[in-house]
Amino acid sequence: MAVDPASPDYTIGVVGTGTMGRGIAQIAAAGGINVRLFDTQDGAAEAAREFIARMINRAAEKGNMSAPDAEAAVARLQIVDALEGLSSADLVIEAIVENIEIKQELFAALEKIVAEDCILASNTSSLSVTAIASGCDKPGRVAGYHFFNPVPLLKVVEVVDGVLTESWVGDALDKVARRCGHEPVRTSDSPGFLVNHAGRAFYTEALRIAQEGIASFSDIDDVLRDGVGFRMGPFELMDTTGLDVSGVVMESIYHQFYEEPRFRPVAFTRQRMAAGLYGRKTGRGYYAYEDNRKIAPEAAPVPDARAESVWIDPANEDGRAALLDLLADKVEIDGGAKPGARSVCIVTPMGGDATTAALAAGIEPERTLAVDTLFGLRSRRTLMTTPVTDPDVRDSVHGLMADDAVPVTVIHDSPGFIAQRVIASIVNIGCEIAQHRIATPEDINKAVRLGLNYPRGPIEFGDEVGPARILAILNEMHDFYGDPRYRPSPWLIRRAKLGVSLMTPEG
Repeated sequence: MAVDPASPDYTIGVVGTGTMGRGIAQIAAAGGINVRLFDTQDGAAEAAREFIARMINRAAEKGNMSAPDAEAAVARLQIVDALEGLSSADLVIEAIVENIEIKQELFAALEKIVAEDCILASNTSSLSVTAIASGCDKPGRVAGYHFFNPVPLLKVVEVVDGVLTESWVGDALDKVARRCGHEPVRTSDSPGFLVNHAGRAFYTEALRIAQEGIASFSDIDDVLRDGVGFRMGPFELMDTTGLDVSGVVMESIYHQFYEEPRFRPVAFTRQRMAAGLYGRKTGRGYYAYEDNRKIAPEAAPVPDARAESVWIDPANEDGRAALLDLLADKVEIDGGAKPGARSVCIVTPMGGDATTAALAAGIEPERTLAVDTLFGLRSRRTLMTTPVTDPDVRDSVHGLMADDAVPVTVIHDSPGFIAQRVIASIVNIGCEIAQHRIATPEDINKAVRLGLNYPRGPIEFGDEVGPARILAILNEMHDFYGDPRYRPSPWLIRRAKLGVSLMTPEG
């Protein structure tokens, strides 16, 4: 019978004492679990133990744990010089090279050593847990246990069930994670597991926007960071992780899902990888870097011109109300059914582009601009031109919208602006994960908030914006492009039609 993970005698074996193995061992020892460290490289386990001891003692010096607790945690770390030293372990976590044959060989060797109820867990970030387990006599006790780097700081771990993983295994790994101070999220074995799967749209939709020439890398980052609340924009993030990493993951997940259009990368990422434009690590990526400091392009100056009269399209009542609240005291509002000769025209489409909205309203595209009101107008504002918008009209609205010192980003015409199309795509992929029963809506949200530092999880974003509005944005983009990447998930469609939360489970 398996040992209760809450037991003071519970013991974990960690195979591979590099960055990930060290982090896992550190949180386990700090959580009161006995840890056995093994590495095939001479001196690696000893170096890892010394490093972990320093980190734990440093935590005590900072007041994050008491000195006696730190001493006890370090004492729980034991080095073994052979796999046989893990024979008494209740759980063995491998954190070795990402090679499926080597992992299969390791687990086959461990099966001959450990007890029958010992769990074998892989910290793999990209390999199939089911395939790793296929080399075992008892695949039911094999699971994925994917931590994120740095382990002590990113407090989420994916508990991955392979096709044959038995339910008690995941339940035990849940308890171990919580004992280590981490939040477990449950997911079935699929490409990218949960975090990397749910995070696809942030990158791929931003790349699609850039590829179409709608906005620059920095403009896209500014809108999503300042206007929506992400800690970093997608291009800043790719420069931080390195395009040699994020680019390979994008392509891998796309191919593992048999070229699912929602995950389609763009061609220029491969070109930039070939050029070695990896980001911070090479001093140049989507941005240039000096002394590891990003050199952002200078913001365009705010035009001096100010529109004298503004007509706001009534097609989107919420959008019109938001603009009236912002502009009523700053400019003459043209309240006519159609704009007067002196008025510039503003449309506020949801999912549509400025050109289509102008034509639908029966107004001149030459004096029309679009404003994105989806996330409000208090932090950063996005202004979108038609291909024929008069530059003087553009500048007059830009100057007016920036009159209170709130920054304005001006972009070319696009269905869904920037924020709308990225957030709708994030929500759609999150809904599809729920639809495929890969994870629950609760775990999808938790994984993305903790693993990717998004301000909200995909399902939370959808409920905040409104399922019907997300569906409308996706339908508009799908109709415009005819691209199946924008086809809405059945999970989203049904809940939007029913008027219920995207958190609503199947009955």
